[in-house]
Amino acid sequence: MDLLLILTYTAICVAIFKIFRIPLNKWTVPTAVLGGVVLIGALIFLMNYNHPYSEVARSYFVSVPVIPVVTGRVIEVPVQGNTPLEPGDVLFRIDPEPFENRLKSLKAQQTAARGDLYRINELIRRNFGTRREQEAAIARVDDLQAQIDNAQFELDSTVVRAPSKGFVTHVSLRPGMMASKLPLRPSMVFIPDEGHYFSAWMRQNSLLRLVPGDEAEVAFDGIPGRVFKGRVKNVITVIGEGQVQPSGTLLSYTGSPPPGRVPVVIEITDPDYLPYARLMPGGAYGQAALYSQHFHHVAIMRKILLRMSAWMNYIFPFH
Repeated sequence: MDLLLILTYTAICVAIFKIFRIPLNKWTVPTAVLGGVVLIGALIFLMNYNHPYSEVARSYFVSVPVIPVVTGRVIEVPVQGNTPLEPGDVLFRIDPEPFENRLKSLKAQQTAARGDLYRINELIRRNFGTRREQEAAIARVDDLQAQIDNAQFELDSTVVRAPSKGFVTHVSLRPGMMASKLPLRPSMVFIPDEGHYFSAWMRQNSLLRLVPGDEAEVAFDGIPGRVFKGRVKNVITVIGEGQVQPSGTLLSYTGSPPPGRVPVVIEITDPDYLPYARLMPGGAYGQAALYSQHFHHVAIMRKILLRMSAWMNYIFPFH
């Protein structure tokens, strides 16, 4: 964006020299250059600090790894990729036979245990049994009931369902494959229907001007020539470059880490964006500009440059 400002000033100078036929000599050219350095330098300083711009902005979404509660062989995958789902819709089914057999075995053991408890109660009634035997039989019945409840839960879990409204994408699961309850190997990826979060990564130089509620504008690479209005919803108060996680080693100096950027969540409020919202994929890339209340008259230059940058999106890079 700074390059656009320099090119604009250069174009204006060339036009002035041509229109007014100003000669190119040792006075006029240095004056134009020096004036550009002062003017553009002041504008860049005021804009970057009071009306920050980020060329790194993206829409984010939450993905939920679908991991079954039980491990087993997949027998059916009725779901289709990128199809809207309601809560409880079946994603896939695991062969229930091993879990049904375990449930039958536990119920048979519980029936036998109840028979033992009945006989012990009869012996106690006739003064032949002991309370200790009775308590052991009761504990056995209760333990089997807990195992039956757990086995029933595992049997019900062989049918994996959608946790909420949304869709699954990249459905590569097929009948005959093994679905594992290991968290490192999800069977599917579920995308909840909760909208996207647009975040711009701002330089720390303008940290004091990042205030929730301020006006913002967004330009997407996938929507050339359009700029959408919004507002600063939240300024996240932590940066990933400074996080510390528990480990068995002490922190040490390993060189100068990158400074990192401040993530700012922007809510797009422009009604003109609604028709495009259904077309823009999660992870769409763009640029964003924030407008603080300080030196507000300078914001017009930032808005012009952002729109020029949006029109530049019509040009496809060759890479």
